[in-house]
Amino acid sequence: MYEFIKGNIVEISAANVVIEAGGVGYFVNISLNSYSVLNGKKDAKLFLHQIVREDAHTLYGFANTSERELFRNLISVNGVGASTAIMMLSSLSPDELRAAVTTENVAVLKAVKGIGAKTAQRIIIDLKDKLGKIPESGQILSVADNTIRNESLSALVMLGFVKKDAEKIVSKILQEQPEATVESVIKQALKRL
Repeated sequence: MYEFIKGNIVEISAANVVIEAGGVGYFVNISLNSYSVLNGKKDAKLFLHQIVREDAHTLYGFANTSERELFRNLISVNGVGASTAIMMLSSLSPDELRAAVTTENVAVLKAVKGIGAKTAQRIIIDLKDKLGKIPESGQILSVADNTIRNESLSALVMLGFVKKDAEKIVSKILQEQPEATVESVIKQALKRL
């Protein structure tokens, strides 16, 4: 099993990166969170998880060990494969994902493409205790913050904005102003989008 890879970024997209290390180009699948960290850099160090199947050897890379640990916890849940786990880590930040599981917020998990109610409940049941023990890299949103965030996002999406862009702006606004109301978040987001 590989622990990490360090080298030059040859090619990067939102879903994968090619890193040259020792004269070999490694194709590594990444989450959108890791892409945000790597984008614009020439060199990278990614912590790896390798999945070996009869027909493929696949590498998944993460900007930090806590995101990799969260990925490993997700794929340990019955019915959640590597692609689904990467989709979850691309749709939600690691802290948002932990918060959704620890507060048993099924709606946030169901909002991720490919996650239904049963899978969301299974993730919560299997990981609630485990995720409480993983060191957190930032602050967790409270249930009230999640409600404000979700209402703001759904309003912006209904107004025709792309969900990914709206999520980034709303998250940034809530970090800057944790006491913001839904109305103020929407107004500020409209100015920034």
